[in-house]
Amino acid sequence: MEKSEKLILDGTKIVWHQERLEAWKRGERFAPITIDMALTRACNFKCVFCYSALQENTGKRITKEVMYRFLDDCAEIGVKAVSFVSDGESSVSPAYVDSIKYGHDRGISMASGTNGFLLKEDVLEEILPSLTYLRFNLSAGEPKRFSEIMGVPEEWFYRVKENIRKAVDIKRKRQLTVTIGMQMVLMPEFADQIMPLTHLGKELRPDYLVIKHCSDDEHGALGVNYTGYRKIYDILKEAESMSDESYLVKVKWSKIESEGKRDYEQCYGPPFLLQISGSGLVAPCGCLFNEKYKRYHIGNFVDTSFKEIVFSDRYWEVMNELASSKFNAKTMCGTLCVQHKVNEALDKYKKGFIKLEKPIGDSPMHVNFI
Repeated sequence: MEKSEKLILDGTKIVWHQERLEAWKRGERFAPITIDMALTRACNFKCVFCYSALQENTGKRITKEVMYRFLDDCAEIGVKAVSFVSDGESSVSPAYVDSIKYGHDRGISMASGTNGFLLKEDVLEEILPSLTYLRFNLSAGEPKRFSEIMGVPEEWFYRVKENIRKAVDIKRKRQLTVTIGMQMVLMPEFADQIMPLTHLGKELRPDYLVIKHCSDDEHGALGVNYTGYRKIYDILKEAESMSDESYLVKVKWSKIESEGKRDYEQCYGPPFLLQISGSGLVAPCGCLFNEKYKRYHIGNFVDTSFKEIVFSDRYWEVMNELASSKFNAKTMCGTLCVQHKVNEALDKYKKGFIKLEKPIGDSPMHVNFI
């Protein structure tokens, strides 16, 4: 199916960014391609699988003025994409709508992952024209289980459902290019909700539903039973069979089948795909946001120009340590992180297994979100 080939949901698009790869190979300093960040650490949901609870750190308030300055820096140094995901629900921030629109106006590809509760029609009308994608995160297709898993009243399920419906309607009526998706963070004990959520997507008609693993820290604090995924492969395959010409159901098989294990030890991905906390903290990745990982913390863009941070000695000291024998990703950070697929590709290059050459043909959708 053409759509599944163009929309890469289980892989990396790093090979489409040869200029950054060449700078990396030469040992130069360069700006991230993609930044995953939040506008706040606050959230109006209490999901049982939330990694944010493991990311506590002290920070500052991110205002609209701060974000404008940050996005100006991003545009100047060549950041190609900014997605509002990370360790908070960005839609609760007063800066949310303006930041999306401003970033888009500065030529940056903008995206947002959200629980969707606050995205009523007026908000959707404002943000959808400026977004590359909008992804609704919900891990249940039935009200009672939605309440149990997402930590909110049952009636909130209907509001989120209506907001998804409105988003799809607005996209269709205004003929917008934005991709609208749904995402299920799957723990094995949520298996009863795979098909209800798949059918809900079939009803609401977003462009896709992606079903992904649940990340855990290096101590297993969330208690994810990675071997438990094996027992529900048949259900996951049944869900994928519900795909049609305009609705893709995609399971992130590579991470689910890996059962929380990595093949690499060094971490090369953060300079290409950086994560920033909703506190303004700039750290290599979300796995290292917590105060106990302070040795890897670089700065805070509320106080300091982001451009200065990226090209500072401190930034590259931290990045280079993660890519050295001083760091072991198998034991020193959380499982199946945001940078995992990028790391796999870069590690294979370092070991001589692949060349990282630019593919032949047209670039995939959302190419700047690597």
